[in-house]
Amino acid sequence: MFRALLLSSLCLMLISIVGCQHSADNNCCDSRLSALGAKTLLSWEVPKKNGEKDDKKHSNGDSENGNEPENDVIATDRPDFTEASSTVGRNRIQLESGYTYSRNREAGVQNQHSYPEALFRIGMFADWFEWRIAQNYSSTHMPGAVSQGPEDLYVGVKLALTEQKEYMPESALIIQATVPTGSDNTTTGKTLPGMNYLFGWDITDKISMGGSIQGNAAVTDSGHSYLELAQSLTVGYAFTEKLGSYMEVFGIEPFSGNAPDIGPYYFFDGGFTYKFTPNFQYDIRAGVGLNKQSDDFFVGAGFAVRF
Repeated sequence: MFRALLLSSLCLMLISIVGCQHSADNNCCDSRLSALGAKTLLSWEVPKKNGEKDDKKHSNGDSENGNEPENDVIATDRPDFTEASSTVGRNRIQLESGYTYSRNREAGVQNQHSYPEALFRIGMFADWFEWRIAQNYSSTHMPGAVSQGPEDLYVGVKLALTEQKEYMPESALIIQATVPTGSDNTTTGKTLPGMNYLFGWDITDKISMGGSIQGNAAVTDSGHSYLELAQSLTVGYAFTEKLGSYMEVFGIEPFSGNAPDIGPYYFFDGGFTYKFTPNFQYDIRAGVGLNKQSDDFFVGAGFAVRF
């Protein structure tokens, strides 16, 4: 199942990234987009139905009178594994943070605490560009041993590729890496680059669906490098304008012979979000492992605030 989802997402990624680059010949994308004024880098060109009128909104999402869109509310990368397929927008700063507790009986009894899971998302240059920097501290308790300290620093950029247009998804691409700044107990000792392709649909006013496909460099305890793939699929439901929920499946799998004893890991999780204001959201989540190598369960809570 995981490999099938992986293949389908690869196809979708190729359609949106490679296919839209041929706009000059195939009119796949709107060539009138301004690089700095547009909300996304690309635009789907979907054949209009008979009698259908052009959208009255500009490509940056604002109405013609220059006001903010009516649905301008915070969209977060947490609490699910699948990150948002949108950027925060130019001149916006968003902080997301939380705590997670996980338990795994595979190696005796292993308890892990993860905090503050701090992610800064900074909109720069244009609505489609987002700078990202994250820092976390982990504490792992095993029988007779404790491993704790700050983890390697995460840096990246998110590029908004397309807005949703009918059946074509909203999509984004994250180019990311971790750099070896962590403690001796937690650092990988190497710079590990990766990419994350995100896609999503608003199916109705209440139901949404999204997913991601990642490829990241990783390293074993013995120092051997390998490629790690990750795939996720999430479904969201909005009970009200403020209260939302989600259910998700995701998997992480090594794609190399250098890591025969690592993974794969499969999980199911779900949670709730509550928007106290358009710029502040609180979340809770819980999940379980679906195979022996995975954590038995994890629970967490967090928040996000937008400036």
